[in-house]
Amino acid sequence: MKGKLPRADVILLPGARTGRDPARSIKPGPRRLPAGVIAATQRERLLDGLVRTVAERGYQHATVSDICREAGVTRPVFYELFSGKEDAFLAAHRYGTGVVLRRMAAAFAAESDWCAGIRQALGAMLQLLAGTPAFAAMAVVEIDAVGPAGRRERDQLLTRFRAFFAEVPQLPGGVPVEEMVDAVVAGVYGALHRRIDSGRTDQLNDLLPVLSLFCLAPFLGPAEAARRLGLASGGGSPIGEDPSCTRIDPADTRQ
Repeated sequence: MKGKLPRADVILLPGARTGRDPARSIKPGPRRLPAGVIAATQRERLLDGLVRTVAERGYQHATVSDICREAGVTRPVFYELFSGKEDAFLAAHRYGTGVVLRRMAAAFAAESDWCAGIRQALGAMLQLLAGTPAFAAMAVVEIDAVGPAGRRERDQLLTRFRAFFAEVPQLPGGVPVEEMVDAVVAGVYGALHRRIDSGRTDQLNDLLPVLSLFCLAPFLGPAEAARRLGLASGGGSPIGEDPSCTRIDPADTRQ
């Protein structure tokens, strides 16, 4: 179906699977898996369990026992892998947002110009979040409840998101590009937060035209941005023929 990611892609995000899936159980006996494989499996199950529990109960009300129950993993194992709930939350957030940023970077790099790259990167992000609503709720909304560590994590994420704007044209009148990029990135995040917090995660893909226009308009002007995106009346020329949209290098989101 158009607008939906294949299941193999969605499953990359924490919270896409249940920790109690029988296919993920660890069988005892002489053919038991190596210790490293067992630990990695238990960690993945706990991250899934944390995301699902936090999305359902909220960070403040989710307990380690709740997370372990959802994951099908014991409390002693949890504390072998994480120092506490906050540590597990941040691990899930870092892993999942890393997946999202890598998918965005790949979509961005596949296009020949900046305008098309931004649109495709936004589309990849929206598809992933819409396909895994538990992770979207945990990563975008519930991170507010984590406190200073959560705010630092979010700031680092937004800094990495700025890499997609490394090629924007200079602004007239001496307006600082860096500050405009910060405003645009914060606006995109705010739009995601509002839709997810209101329970409309399944409608995230509908944001693609407005977010694409929002990202391009400050640097190209509203009319030109609409034309470049094919949103203007009459369609406009395909993205990629205008020097203002020329690509330089793929986005580097590893900051």
